[in-house]
Amino acid sequence: MTTTNNHFTEADSVKKQPLDDGPDWSFSLLETYMEEIEKVAAFYKLDSYPNQIEVITAEQMMDAYAGIGMPIGYTHWSFGKRFIETEQGYRRGQMGLAYEIVINSDPCIAYLMEENTITMQALVMAHASFGHNSFFKNNYLFKTWTDASSIIDYLVFAKNYIHECELKFGVEQVELTLDSCHALMNYGVDRYKRPAEVSFKEEKMRQKDRESYLQSQVNDLWRTVPKNPDEQINDQQVNFPDEPQENILYFIEKNAPLLEPWQREIVRIVRKMAQYFYPQKQTQVMNEGWATFWHYTILNHMFDEGTVTDRFMLEFLQSHTGVVAQPAYNSPYYSGINPYALGFNMFVDIRRICESPTEEDKRWFPDIAGSDWLTTVTFAMENFKDESFISQYLSPKIIRDFKLFSILDDDSCNKLSVSAIHDDRGYHLIREKLSQQYNLSNLEPNIQVQRVDINGDRSLTLRYVPNKRIPLGGSNEEVLKHLHRLWGFDVSLEQVDASGKIKTLAQCPPPSEDSKMTTL
Repeated sequence: MTTTNNHFTEADSVKKQPLDDGPDWSFSLLETYMEEIEKVAAFYKLDSYPNQIEVITAEQMMDAYAGIGMPIGYTHWSFGKRFIETEQGYRRGQMGLAYEIVINSDPCIAYLMEENTITMQALVMAHASFGHNSFFKNNYLFKTWTDASSIIDYLVFAKNYIHECELKFGVEQVELTLDSCHALMNYGVDRYKRPAEVSFKEEKMRQKDRESYLQSQVNDLWRTVPKNPDEQINDQQVNFPDEPQENILYFIEKNAPLLEPWQREIVRIVRKMAQYFYPQKQTQVMNEGWATFWHYTILNHMFDEGTVTDRFMLEFLQSHTGVVAQPAYNSPYYSGINPYALGFNMFVDIRRICESPTEEDKRWFPDIAGSDWLTTVTFAMENFKDESFISQYLSPKIIRDFKLFSILDDDSCNKLSVSAIHDDRGYHLIREKLSQQYNLSNLEPNIQVQRVDINGDRSLTLRYVPNKRIPLGGSNEEVLKHLHRLWGFDVSLEQVDASGKIKTLAQCPPPSEDSKMTTL
């Protein structure tokens, strides 16, 4: 196959013998399909990690589901609960299972379910092994925040370490620590600086040294505690930390007074897992859209050159259509905007704008209209996340196709108002509003460690700064219980409003009945 163009002569298509379309498959047939898919991926210059394919049963797929997509991760009761829920739903026919699970690793591991037909196996390999794989390798967020070459080794390390802790300190104690870490997992990531790469060898070699070093740091921090009642504490108020800290788990790991060394290591493990998933939370539309775009492009390319049959394509298109379907707002199946549908249609639309731009396209996208489509979609994949991708590339055509409009729901007004419709001004507003729905700062509350009373009762205070007057949910007290377990002393959560007033939202332990909410 040449890489100069994507045209095939009639003689070539006659000579090409289509592959067996199943429905049953064998490992040799699977390998043949993989080779053909790989040729087409190379033709389109998809840059990906080496691939590793694993075929698993439906039960193993449910187990991987339960482990948040990490089949070799550590064990926890919540994973078992999720497994039972998934299994019951699957057995009753209330839900289906994903055709695949793919891990951002080097080599990239794709898990295929053995119950799939050969058509679905081919779709999965194109989708995961070249779509997701190339996204993992080239998108700037994944390149910045994850180390694909070490994640599998680190998962093995984490699994073994937590198992050893269960044997030493008891399953219950380990699970309580994990419960609290999981409750704070969203506040265990670095958002503005690149963390140190996860290295299995480094973790193993430096584990004991790190435990001693961390404990020495904690001891140094809390040397202000008097050794006897006659010893006086410096009356000068110490501001700690020097500035608010957004990574709460990291702060706990480094500064919690009463944590044992093994508990600090567990906090670190959960924090590393949270960091690993951080890019995926910000690129769901792009990641799934990119993978869907490429399985669609690759399999259609194979059909055009005669590699697959009509029957293969009919089964593929039926599945693909279901994946990218967008239920209407009043449908019982509606659960928001389908990321597969939005992402796929946006990448297809970018290709259309490059190949066959309309006058509207030339006005909205002068830089890409008529350009090379492959270069343009690759640039978009590499340099954006969901928020900026939508803000940059959502076209009026997609807005019309999805019938998008904007509704303003203001808590200070008792009526809803349609704030953006299908005109030029409306298109800009809709694009802006939709992109903000994928901005993590609008989805996750801004809660940071504000201060610690080092010279007093060691209490820890968090501060919540509302965004657009959005209040916190009702789980404040439950989450503070988990923070209290890790910190070991009183914790409180305060909120600052637009006027600068500060009020206490929750405390753990809770104040006595005669205490009142304080307002400063």
